[in-house]
Amino acid sequence: MAKSKLAVGLDIGSSSVKLVQLRERKGGYSLVAWGEARLPPEAIVDGALMNSSAIVDAVRGLLSEQKVKAKEVAIGVRGHSVIIKKIQLPRMTQEELDESIQWEAEQYIPFDVKDVNIDTQILTPAGDAAGQMDVLLVAAKKDMINDYTSVCAEAGLTVNVVDVDAFAVQNAYEANYEPAPGETVVLINVGAAVANINIIANGITTFTRDITMGGNAFTEEIQKQLNISYDEAEALKVGGQGETDAVVPQEVERVIQGVADQMAGEIQRSLDFYAATAADNRIARVYLSGGTARIPALAKVIEARAGVPVEQLNPFKAIDVDHKRFDAAAVQQASASAAVAVGLALRRPGDK
Repeated sequence: MAKSKLAVGLDIGSSSVKLVQLRERKGGYSLVAWGEARLPPEAIVDGALMNSSAIVDAVRGLLSEQKVKAKEVAIGVRGHSVIIKKIQLPRMTQEELDESIQWEAEQYIPFDVKDVNIDTQILTPAGDAAGQMDVLLVAAKKDMINDYTSVCAEAGLTVNVVDVDAFAVQNAYEANYEPAPGETVVLINVGAAVANINIIANGITTFTRDITMGGNAFTEEIQKQLNISYDEAEALKVGGQGETDAVVPQEVERVIQGVADQMAGEIQRSLDFYAATAADNRIARVYLSGGTARIPALAKVIEARAGVPVEQLNPFKAIDVDHKRFDAAAVQQASASAAVAVGLALRRPGDK
């Protein structure tokens, strides 16, 4: 049976909608479509869709601009409405786990089990000496998923895969990098409102956490400290990311540095917590993604605090990009913010 086609990756973030379409080719993937559409401020607040029509318009605009005919999409979710836990259960098959998880899940989830969609992945099928296996348990609130799927439906699309942003970034990472066996890496995806941390040891997720702080924190702080409009603050923040030759006033740099320190402190707390609970806790490298990864101060502060090399994740690193169709500089510039969308675009309808 022919493998089903890849879904179109649609990352509906709080500041923009990103779309990626990939095609499978011998030994890898090639880029078919890539686009990003900005959303008005407050269109999405704390993961809740406040301005659905603006989001529908952005999605439709991307589909027509990129001439995407496919209708099946994969979307990602994040934030308070998503719970990710690593739990231990007696060894069983995936089928047995699927049947029993509804009962097991109640003790791990702070929501009513009837209000969430639950999924699991067995991490250690062989189990340990005591017959216990590690299971990744993911629960996402149904009403949030319904909001996102209905926006897609209004734009004429069918959602076939709902993923979690942190795991979508992991998909993008695994498709583009070859981690050394036994290595522990940290993937940090910093969006406009939320930063996802995913620590991967030996190819397996061992720790995840969402921090409700992102790129907006930089813009809001610049706005507040310099007493300027949100748009002016955004332009100054972006100017500080090497995108324009605008001279960044020392003031702006000071504010950016302050917020970067604060964010790095939050990230460091998660890394310290992991280090205290993991047997082998040596981290080899940190990969930063998300639009906010383009702020140089952030990578520098994390590197200084964690004492490990930090680099920007390039989700197009091993993907064939036709430079006759795509502007190489634009793709390079966009690479930081495309990680979730690329990871979603690697999914197939119906896969796990």
